[in-house]
Amino acid sequence: MFFLVFACLTLTREHLSQYRALVAGVGVLAGLALLHLIPLPPEIWQSFPGREDIVAVDAMLNMNDKWRSLTITPMNGWHALMSLCAPLAVLLLGIQLSRSELHGLLPVVIGLSVLSGFFGLLQAAGSPTGPFYLYRITNHGAAVGLFANRNHAATLLACLFPMLTVFALAARGDLDNQKSRQIVAAAIGIVLIPLILVTGSRSGLLLAAIGLGFAALLYAGLAKGRNREVSVTKSSTHLIPILAGVSIASISFLTFFFSRAEAIERLFFESSSDRGRSEFWALSVDLFFKYFPWGSGSGSFVEAYQIIEPDAMLSAKYLNRAHNDWLETAVTFGLPGLLLISAGILIYLKRGYEVWFRLDGSRQSVAYSRMAGASIAILAVASVSDYPLRTPIMMCIFVVFTLWYSKSATRLDDAETTLHRGDA
Repeated sequence: MFFLVFACLTLTREHLSQYRALVAGVGVLAGLALLHLIPLPPEIWQSFPGREDIVAVDAMLNMNDKWRSLTITPMNGWHALMSLCAPLAVLLLGIQLSRSELHGLLPVVIGLSVLSGFFGLLQAAGSPTGPFYLYRITNHGAAVGLFANRNHAATLLACLFPMLTVFALAARGDLDNQKSRQIVAAAIGIVLIPLILVTGSRSGLLLAAIGLGFAALLYAGLAKGRNREVSVTKSSTHLIPILAGVSIASISFLTFFFSRAEAIERLFFESSSDRGRSEFWALSVDLFFKYFPWGSGSGSFVEAYQIIEPDAMLSAKYLNRAHNDWLETAVTFGLPGLLLISAGILIYLKRGYEVWFRLDGSRQSVAYSRMAGASIAILAVASVSDYPLRTPIMMCIFVVFTLWYSKSATRLDDAETTLHRGDA
């Protein structure tokens, strides 16, 4: 909250005008969440679909004249709104940075991701209930890093592949600086696959493949148009098979050493949670139509689900999320949520067409935008089977991605040139 207040105090009209579309989108999202908390007259609230059970209870308690907000869980709605403070602070501080300062955030994001991976190594090497697990409810025995959920940890690690590519190849300065970055990026990349394996996240394997694919595309775009010295090109060529061999050896050794390649093992075994997930996804679709068009309200998924949860699915555990953020957004925010999602997808695709097909990929700012778009795509795929963007860390990192991806981040000025030997 302190950083959000500070960001508002230092904000100027010029900052807002440069990122007006992005700020407007976040404003609409926050405004929608706030609208869900405004008390409404009984005759209006009771007319909303899906409220029949609550209306019946109110009638038994002689509370039919009670004003209620759109969300069926007002306290959770306030929690959901307040959760936007951290990413909003990052956004309002981020739009005050110059383009070079925004690019300077890449080592920070990579460092945070590496720190999470380091915690994962300590967790995998230690006791499943050791002190390196930061949360009481977590995936004990898996390398969850700074997260409580193995899938969220694997998602962040998968985003590192495109980030490391740009970090290594979009470096400016002398050749020694560029080589140093490449060595650091290669060293981190070598341990990424083993780390994703020991998280035990099956979706992490898919995300890693997507991340590697985007990394290859980014490499091709950055290499195109570069006027490198022959000696540098030759050294890079000789370095590729060496790094590949070291990577394979490291993957084999680390996986054998930790003996916890859960992601591989879980590929071949179906758990009860797998069978249950398809069932509560079907029930979530029913919830969507039950509360259509306005939704059950911000932060209300758990309670809305419990109203219709079949007796056969009751257990000692409870469902905390839909484990499909696209679906959960549709359930809680209804048609307005779907319209926001659709608008976001269209803007993302339009921007993607520009940065991949109309702009010069050898420009540093374009490389950053492409990398951010790739990372956003990874998060979008991860959200099909989980909820990475419900965590404060990932929300803040997502905001940084959107800042890199925006049009203001790729406006060509006199100070920017393509990435070539003249940058040294």
